Amino acid sequence: MANVIKWALGLLLMAVIAVIVSVVGILFISGENPADFARAVQARLALNGREADLEPVNTADTSAIRFEVVSGTGSAQIGQSLLSAGLVRDADLFVSYVRAEGIDGQLEAGTYFLSRAQSLPQIATALTDSRSSVVMFRVLEGWRAEEIAAAIDQNPQLTFSGADFLVAVSKAQGADPSFAGAVGLTPGDPLEGFLMPGSYELPPTITATELVGTLTDAFIQQVGAQVINDAAAQGLTMRQAVTLASIVQREAVQPDEMDKIASVYRNRLGIGMKLDADPTVQYALNDTRGSWWPQITRADYTGVVSPYNTYLNDGLPPSPIANPGLRAITAAVYPETTGFYYFRADCRDDGYHDFAFTYEEHLANGC
Repeated sequence: MANVIKWALGLLLMAVIAVIVSVVGILFISGENPADFARAVQARLALNGREADLEPVNTADTSAIRFEVVSGTGSAQIGQSLLSAGLVRDADLFVSYVRAEGIDGQLEAGTYFLSRAQSLPQIATALTDSRSSVVMFRVLEGWRAEEIAAAIDQNPQLTFSGADFLVAVSKAQGADPSFAGAVGLTPGDPLEGFLMPGSYELPPTITATELVGTLTDAFIQQVGAQVINDAAAQGLTMRQAVTLASIVQREAVQPDEMDKIASVYRNRLGIGMKLDADPTVQYALNDTRGSWWPQITRADYTGVVSPYNTYLNDGLPPSPIANPGLRAITAAVYPETTGFYYFRADCRDDGYHDFAFTYEEHLANGC
């Protein structure tokens, strides 16, 4: 019996030695530090039976939480910060997870947008790539600067206010000099009209001034030198072209009508006729009626006294009344060739307009 026990113990000892030799061999081949290997094994053991604690804290709460990781911060401190933010249930479990997965050394400093609807593994993976955190921001065609400012205030991921943005766009002197020179703006000119609409992926650390730079850079990239040069060849400064484009943008419901609407205004300008553009009256009202673009009446045509009211003043308004998209800008520079001087919404309620050569035809197009 004693011999059997000795034989069994011998086999067990040989098995243990074999395991140790195998582990040492693996560590030798992989170059892994034995201490790190031991911590990883311990971490995996700590995860055993804790699957439920890896699940999201609140699957219904998808709101973005701004989370900062400072350079030099270790996984233990990150875990505590995640716990304080309500993003994980257990700080130590976070440490165990990143060690077990071998990503504790890959956690990056940066700004992240996390949510309680993310699982601990998803959060841990996100924290290995600070480039993945972006602020989605959209500027709609035809928005004026104040509407962009309102969208900024509604975006909790941005660290500056709409008021900061309005200060930055109030004068071109804060813009890139090369941009101001390319579009012919003087230092005191507002940047309204040159804030290119579109969807943007912004870095989380962006400032108001940097956002303005992003929008004006997009303007130059999308419009291009050819359009600017062609406008100049027609006797239009880029500011004038964009001012006209901003009116076209606000008038057009259907994009495929922009060229024709632009032709009406170019024809009126060509004979010294007032533009009589409703959006310029709306702009002049300046949100005094609870909307930036309110319904107006015929009485407003003469009752709203402003240099922007094109029913009272000849030519283009002093500056753009909104930020037009590329389609409206090209329509202003390359309008359709027509003999139309009038247009009005058609009676089909489809967003299109009826165009007329004479005022009498224009009246006849009424519903």
